Amino acid sequence: MRIGGFELYEPVPECNEPFVIATLRPWIDVNNVGSLVLKELKSRYDAKKLGKLYKPGHFYDFTRYRPTIHLEEGIRDMSIPNSTVHYARREGQNDLILLRLLEPHAHAELYIASVLKLLKTFKAKRYILVGSMYDVVPHTRPLLVSGYGMGEGALEELRKTGVLPITYRGPSTIANLITKEAAESGIDAIVLIVSLPQYVVVDEDYMGKARLMELLNMLYDIPIDTKDFERALEQRNSINERVERSPEVKMILPQLENVYDMRIRTMKTGEGPQLTPEIEEMLWKTMGNDIGKA
Repeated sequence: MRIGGFELYEPVPECNEPFVIATLRPWIDVNNVGSLVLKELKSRYDAKKLGKLYKPGHFYDFTRYRPTIHLEEGIRDMSIPNSTVHYARREGQNDLILLRLLEPHAHAELYIASVLKLLKTFKAKRYILVGSMYDVVPHTRPLLVSGYGMGEGALEELRKTGVLPITYRGPSTIANLITKEAAESGIDAIVLIVSLPQYVVVDEDYMGKARLMELLNMLYDIPIDTKDFERALEQRNSINERVERSPEVKMILPQLENVYDMRIRTMKTGEGPQLTPEIEEMLWKTMGNDIGKA
């Protein structure tokens, strides 16, 4: 079955007013937080692969998203980067459709129209984009989540969470049109982005994952794996040890903590304090140290 640029496997299930949970690589998947969330949901609900883009090369430049290959006495396997769709049934609750989206390099309008057609075909009740970005925040405070909602239901849900509002004007991704056009077509849309310290680079950020899972639990009754909190604590302890060996970060950390505290106090005004140019420059230099790398 074809839906826009997607090919779905038969039989296509009947969905119960599904929540569509999506992540978008590489734009908002720093330290693979969104990917970890989707992986958790697939495992928890035994999600079935429902489909993928029929011709990913129509949208993607494979010199930028590289295929992976397994060589052993010739080519044993080759994996082509793609956007995928998974489906999970929840008894007595809204079902889940899980979208792992890659930003398109070409034919973006067709790509966006295909995702929107997918949402409409399954009569999605909500489109939830989750992810992570670097921010001027310390690892010693609870991770902040910023976001916005479009549609009355989405706005009401966000008011329950304490998520910081996003006010921004500048360069972005064309994939933001999915959120905008979904809301305009009557599908409530929510974006949740967890802020990660710029000086922490890890392959799998369990602190960020646990924070997003808390919100998904609050909003949509999705259970939390308590092991995530154990992994997050271990990760934080490891980062503490590495910070102790990094004089640059140790010097910056109190500044970040002050900015964080003032940001919380002023969140209702939408105006936050700024770091000095000197501190910002030093912070960016520390990013090459990868102090959080396991």
